[in-house]
Amino acid sequence: MNFQQGHIYHVYNQGNNREKIFFDRENYLYFLRKIEHYLLPKADIIAWCLMPNHFHLMILLKQHQSPDDCQALNQAFAVLLRSYTRAINKSKKRSGSLFRQKTKAECLTCIDGPTSNFFGSKINLIQPEKQYPQICFDYIHNNPVKARLLKDQTDWEFSSALDYANRRKGQLVSKTLAKQFVEF
Repeated sequence: MNFQQGHIYHVYNQGNNREKIFFDRENYLYFLRKIEHYLLPKADIIAWCLMPNHFHLMILLKQHQSPDDCQALNQAFAVLLRSYTRAINKSKKRSGSLFRQKTKAECLTCIDGPTSNFFGSKINLIQPEKQYPQICFDYIHNNPVKARLLKDQTDWEFSSALDYANRRKGQLVSKTLAKQFVEF
């Protein structure tokens, strides 16, 4: 992953063979604590959603970071996923990789945007660097509805949609920062 200061990224990964990575509520909460510990010192989180077999994060590298800290963010993701995998493997008496080998990070604010075929839909945007963050923000929060886990995105406990709906006072997202990039 090649992070640059001042840009927003959609970071995501899923279980090998689309298998579950979260087996019970405590797994989700443990992963969130790992995010808080490893990622928050290096990046601000704008949106997040944990699904049974994958996760989505919308992040912005903290401005005071040095160029070396872009690499440190890569390392933080690696440590987070390895340590979570070790814990799951131990508790489930399993071995091997839990996640797909490559965690993906798409720049949402780069001039060209992430891709012309964003999330399976061809789109033609006038100002992609401003519109892609909103599209991704909405996409992340709508994931549980799209997966038919529930009918309202604010009913999913493991998403920042609850924070933006003022139904929880979560510690992960920076709503003040998010207002600069998305509407909620």
